[in-house]
Amino acid sequence: MISRRDVLRLATIASTVALAGPRLLRAGAAERGSARPRADQRRFTSPALEATIRSVKRGISDTKLAWMFENCLPNTLDTTVQPSLVDGKPDTFVVTGDIDAMWLRDSCCQLWPYLSLARADPALAQLIQGAIRRQTRCVLLDPYANAFLRDTSSPPLPWSVNDRPALQAGVGERKWELDSLCYVIRLGYGYWQATGDTSPFDSQWLAAMHSVLRTLREQQRQHGPGPYHFQRRSEVPSETLALAGYGNPARSVGMIYSMFRPSDDACIYPLSVPSNLFAATSLRQLARMVGDISHDATLANQCQTLASEVAQATHQYGQLTTPAGLVWAYEVDGYGNQLFMDDANAPGLLSLAYLGCCELNDPIYQRSRARVNSQANPYFFTGRAAQGIGGPHEGLRMIWPMSIIMRALTSTRDAEIRQCLLWLRDTDAGTGFMHESFDQDDPSHYTRPWFAWANSLFGELILKLARERPRLLASL
Repeated sequence: MISRRDVLRLATIASTVALAGPRLLRAGAAERGSARPRADQRRFTSPALEATIRSVKRGISDTKLAWMFENCLPNTLDTTVQPSLVDGKPDTFVVTGDIDAMWLRDSCCQLWPYLSLARADPALAQLIQGAIRRQTRCVLLDPYANAFLRDTSSPPLPWSVNDRPALQAGVGERKWELDSLCYVIRLGYGYWQATGDTSPFDSQWLAAMHSVLRTLREQQRQHGPGPYHFQRRSEVPSETLALAGYGNPARSVGMIYSMFRPSDDACIYPLSVPSNLFAATSLRQLARMVGDISHDATLANQCQTLASEVAQATHQYGQLTTPAGLVWAYEVDGYGNQLFMDDANAPGLLSLAYLGCCELNDPIYQRSRARVNSQANPYFFTGRAAQGIGGPHEGLRMIWPMSIIMRALTSTRDAEIRQCLLWLRDTDAGTGFMHESFDQDDPSHYTRPWFAWANSLFGELILKLARERPRLLASL
């Protein structure tokens, strides 16, 4: 039985040759010009983004970091977006990179850094609007799915063809991940706040949001296990769910069950603390949207009620006592069992402040942040190349650049941010792009050469530093 990991390892080899090209694999590529596709080969070009890249690059003293920023920030627009029209309205399908499918989570994160430019670039705003409309239709097709195909005639993902229950046409993978629906809300809310445009939030969107709320209520499992179950034949235990596909048991305490993590790995305890905190934040945002835009006071009140239930339950059951004080657990079961770790994917404990789930100076967050960036986290790795968080998805020793980027995004210390930038600069294996993961001692051993989410996140970090700490970029 072919597994997702096997497919991606083969894709890494093929993508490196076909997409990155030999030029990117040579040492010293930073001196050889842009690693982006030629202008006539790019899927979408934003004049506002191009002007921003030129402006920010001038303020970065380190030439390699400037080159990497130029490559990474536009990577989603250059290579992954497929804009079109559906029923005369914008539609944007966004592949993750080397997987020809659209993840709800990834597509939001890939487009997120461009929101601040959307008001100045109407074509870019229309592209993002198209992604919101596409995500809306995805939710209506199957609110439990995490990944979708371009259309119903697209070939299925090879690792999902024998999943049970069988997938509907157009669904790429049906792993229930609470954060997937949260990200749908996040992109819509972020777009609305950035542009003031309400055109994507029509009756179809409102129907999808009713489906979101119904699904989250079902997965509180207050009246039994609910309709979702999932099984896959695989040699990797985290690719499937125990107990006839319903997952490990947990007590119904008001938190929302999430059977898979943002990494697409099965949860050990199905009450994910970071995902539930993210859900409470997202539900409050949704309440504001449906109240102000759709004028659906009933749905707005239901969202607020559920947000309060989830937040209260997570604060009651999701905190862990340590010698340093209270910290957030990663997963719990409501029976008193708690798992402490962190995974490089977001939402995780490290990314809580970034996602707006708490203030950056929140004491519990700060203690949790320190703990996950230490040996108390079994997936925190320290090697000759860097320090950072990985996760079970790629195994021991494999650091994810995303975790180093998130550490910098949530830091208030110049020295820590500078060190993160140097680790990122020196672990690209000469390609000029972020990867999914790399070996703690050997960055030339990496996974996924074309991983657009990580590229966007790196671009977002540099944009943030250019706004808030320009002297740091100028003094590297």
